Amino acid sequence: MTTTATWPDARALQTAADTAARHAAEADTGGRLADATVRALAAAGFTAGFAPAGLGGAGATFARMTDAVAAIGEGCTSAAWIASLWAYNGRFSAYLPEEGQREVWAKGPDTRLVSSMVAAGVEAEPVDGGWRLSGSWLYVSGVEFADWALVSSAPPREGDRSIRVFAVPRDSFTYRETWSTLGMRATGSHTLVVEEAFVPEYRSFLWDDMRQGNLPAANSGHAGADGSHIRPNSTAPSEAGSGSFSGPASASLSGTPSGSAPGPLSGAESGSLSGPDAVSAVHSAPLFAVNGLTFAAPVLGAARQALRLVEQHLAQQPSGARAAARESHRIALARAAGEIDAAALLLARVADTADRGLLREDGVAVRSHRDSTLAVELLVGAVDRLFRVTGTRGQATSHAMQRIWRDVHGAGSHAALQFEPAAFAYTQRLIAA
Repeated sequence: MTTTATWPDARALQTAADTAARHAAEADTGGRLADATVRALAAAGFTAGFAPAGLGGAGATFARMTDAVAAIGEGCTSAAWIASLWAYNGRFSAYLPEEGQREVWAKGPDTRLVSSMVAAGVEAEPVDGGWRLSGSWLYVSGVEFADWALVSSAPPREGDRSIRVFAVPRDSFTYRETWSTLGMRATGSHTLVVEEAFVPEYRSFLWDDMRQGNLPAANSGHAGADGSHIRPNSTAPSEAGSGSFSGPASASLSGTPSGSAPGPLSGAESGSLSGPDAVSAVHSAPLFAVNGLTFAAPVLGAARQALRLVEQHLAQQPSGARAAARESHRIALARAAGEIDAAALLLARVADTADRGLLREDGVAVRSHRDSTLAVELLVGAVDRLFRVTGTRGQATSHAMQRIWRDVHGAGSHAALQFEPAAFAYTQRLIAA
């Protein structure tokens, strides 16, 4: 597999982006990604992006992953959503004991992981050597073509050390088709069902450890004082050096043209950690500090495509009422472009900060959560503005703009992307200080 220095492969990523775009309308209508899209996403290495290094992990950084997911999102928001979740679920697998990791990744780096912490009527009965698990979990994106699932024993609650996450293989779960929505139709976020499956101890970990970024010591490459879990201390440069972002954000976070494969960050990634420390920084990042990137990157790609569609729309010679509104439409385009650029810069700072291993510095994690949710608010607003510019044409079922508008609103409603909780967490720290 590729390493941090080369992931993603530019040709494979472009093929995946082109394939996703080509099948986007069909996927939206049918409520499922095309098989060709699924294969192309796997071939581009999204499943292996954040997988444990010793088990075929590609060693992706948060910045490169955000760029790559956004590139897919320009053609199909649902495909980008699946690609992103594959990668971040692979990151979650690093919290399993080593034996559990080896079993999950035994097939190789193309293993497709899904997850859900939205537990409904779950029973996890302790038995000799593990648990007997039954229950259902909602909103499991990509469950139709999953190899493994990571599911929780109950809805997570901050600080609750009783809630566990279980790794369940494909032959131990089924799913019910329950996903029928206005937007993000092709994510196939159906309900996963498990009936009395045995889960051994080595295929489970505490949800609160993942929330805090407390890796098992054996998985981190560093020994904890008590031999159990670690929270790595940052050895990266201070945050003051992390603001070197230049160029139009409506290209990519790494400064390459929109829709092309990510390249080295001009100023940000040059200060990132490398080697084992980089892997540790990715896997030990506190959940809510980086979770927003998972779901914001597809929205960023969709917004960029909406911007491109409006540019094409305004390039046509207007007539009638459209001619009278031409100036206001140009202003709307400029404002939306600025909002998309601003959102991209916010996400770039979140990714860069995480890649530098700075998330444990005072206030940085809550700021990153704030930035991700604010970025999505800006993106949803920008797409609303652009959608209005396209008028009746953009509302036609044959026009990509209406699908983008639906997808952006669907994705933006995700719990991890709500600004208010992030704002309260951010301001609570300021008030407490």
